[in-house]
Amino acid sequence: MAPTPDLRTYLRSLSAETLAGLLYEQAERDQGLRAELEQRAARDCHGDSTVAAAHKLLDDAPPRSGSSGLNGDGGGEGFDHATTMSAVLDTMQRLLDGGSRADLAPLALRTVDKLGAELGADPAGTAGSELERAIDLYARACRAHPPAPAALADWLLEVAFERPNWPRIDLPPFAGALGESGLRRIKSAVDTMLADDACTGRRRETAERLLEQLAETSGDVDTLVEMLSRKLPRLDVSLRIVRVLRGAGRHAEAIAHAASALGPGKGPLRAPVVDALAETYHEVGQGDEALTLRRNEFRRAPDYDGYLALREAATGLGCWESERVAATELLTARAAADPTGADDLVRALLAEGEAEQAWQAADRYGASLELRLELARDREAENPAEVIGVYRSHVEELIAHRDVAGYRQAARQLRKLRTLHKRADKAEEFGAYLAELMETHKRKTRLLAEVRNARIALPKVSR
Repeated sequence: MAPTPDLRTYLRSLSAETLAGLLYEQAERDQGLRAELEQRAARDCHGDSTVAAAHKLLDDAPPRSGSSGLNGDGGGEGFDHATTMSAVLDTMQRLLDGGSRADLAPLALRTVDKLGAELGADPAGTAGSELERAIDLYARACRAHPPAPAALADWLLEVAFERPNWPRIDLPPFAGALGESGLRRIKSAVDTMLADDACTGRRRETAERLLEQLAETSGDVDTLVEMLSRKLPRLDVSLRIVRVLRGAGRHAEAIAHAASALGPGKGPLRAPVVDALAETYHEVGQGDEALTLRRNEFRRAPDYDGYLALREAATGLGCWESERVAATELLTARAAADPTGADDLVRALLAEGEAEQAWQAADRYGASLELRLELARDREAENPAEVIGVYRSHVEELIAHRDVAGYRQAARQLRKLRTLHKRADKAEEFGAYLAELMETHKRKTRLLAEVRNARIALPKVSR
């Protein structure tokens, strides 16, 4: 008995015409297959016609306006310059998102170059953001249909060094399309520049940046860390070093570097470095070290974010209850000494479900009006009398804006206050409050009109 032939090998031996006939016959019998093939055909054919229409739109568009269509039928409405470029960018993104097989790289490159040429003559300032979007789409198009690696490498080098007014282009999104040969070409050019003492200023900075990205793309962690270390002691550089080491699985080195980078100083990037160090501790199973780090950071600068980070670390080790008392006491002490700390204390109490204590703390330590309003909204149903003062403060703040929107919202809050006074059996008190308020602001005719529009009866105001 002859062995069964390998079906895949047999099918590969058939001509395209024979395979198409067999597939068509099967599609006639299988309606699901037919529908899928028809959808694919419509998508690919429409993609080709749409790309052609987009090319024509770029051809016909003058600097400020133009006309064409993107429906594949040659017709269309008139477009100004901004609409034209937006239409082309939207078309490319739609096709890329839809998985079109059309080669969009040439269209994307044309769009990039056109927008780049207009940067110097763009009074509206929109070409820069459009160019960034076009570059992102070009990178995606190159990954789907890689151009010649040498040509892409040369274009990237030209943009990096000869077009200083362009947005910065990074290599990683283009790495796949460049391949090893394209990346080698860029590295050779960059090495040559750095070896030249005449390469200074922006050109040297650009060359060093590209060299860092080449090391990152190739996975050369040691070279990348060495290059970044020359920029220390900046915390943003330390954060990047930690992330590079973590990504390479070199957790011990990441921990050592982050710990040494923190020190006693402050800065806006300290928190991300702390987060990176804590995450690294957790990755290697050193939860106790992460808790100690979070505790020390919270004691150094007690705030709501630090409280949440400490709670997460302690909860993971099952010891939050013992940590919580001391943490709350620290936030309370800070609020007592500095009113700006009141919101952090109140939010920490709310995070623990202690609404009553949060309300009392907001009143005692002077939380922000925004936060007190948040508390009042949750409290007004059961305690209408207690929240009246908060809403009165809000009315005064809204009136102080001295604009129509503020007056209109103040009138809405007055309606709420009227309801709260009634529910608290203090309806007469609302009348006295409203009379005093209207007397104080009697010259604000638009405010009086908004109060009337809110169907609130105005007391007589002396002139």
